[in-house]
Amino acid sequence: MRLLRSTHTFLAILLLGFASPTFAQVPQNPTPAAADTTHKFENPAGVSPVRPGTPFFQKKLVKASIVPALLIGYGAYTFNGGGFYTNQQANRDIHKLFPTYRSHLDNILIFAPYAELGLVALAGVESKNDRLNTLLVIGKSEVIMLASVFAVKSLSHETRPDGSDNLSFPSGHTAQAFLAASIVHNEFRDKSQWYGIGAYTLATSVAALRMINTKHWQSDVVAGAGFGILSAHLGYLTHRNRWGRKPQLTGLHMAPTYFGGGTPGVSLSWRAH
Repeated sequence: MRLLRSTHTFLAILLLGFASPTFAQVPQNPTPAAADTTHKFENPAGVSPVRPGTPFFQKKLVKASIVPALLIGYGAYTFNGGGFYTNQQANRDIHKLFPTYRSHLDNILIFAPYAELGLVALAGVESKNDRLNTLLVIGKSEVIMLASVFAVKSLSHETRPDGSDNLSFPSGHTAQAFLAASIVHNEFRDKSQWYGIGAYTLATSVAALRMINTKHWQSDVVAGAGFGILSAHLGYLTHRNRWGRKPQLTGLHMAPTYFGGGTPGVSLSWRAH
């Protein structure tokens, strides 16, 4: 009898357990909680976002090519007597103003912007880049300019106004002068725009003298200016040194020392960064 009561009591407790919500079965595949999207665009501290690699000069090349492209395009448009203001008309008007004037200054002024660059640097005005990197850019720009100008000269076969040869288009003198002027402008424009204005004035004088001396048409000098500016821009854009960052000395240490024969001295040690 006591066993029967115990059995009834156990069954009652078991039934109450299945019916109670405390012991309800948990579904085997519960629905996952909604993802927290409130912070999905935040960058975790100390983690840099991964950006796709792009060419070094891809974004800057278009801006650097606008002015040269316009100049070269106008030169090509007026090449060989084309355009709304032809080479012949420009040549006629120039020699109305300067009927007998001839000068060899154009052979000297092509390097005048470089002379300005050196004089301004010697005067203590700090350029954008150190001297070594500036020289490297100049060398690279000169190679680009000479290769492009003489390649186009050999392909165009345009006769000079004085008939001396058929290497008129584009003007190499003008390209050289505007290349040098662009270097001056890039190096000192953060100090004063007047350095660039002076250099471009000298380059424009070279272009004018080439037409006055009957050595080039207007299309030649305009395109030559474009080739010179473009060559300088390409020289800068393809140079991978860190511009304006001069070596910094870190970990500088000074200590007394003695050399042979007991000669006192000072030893310095540093690490360039």
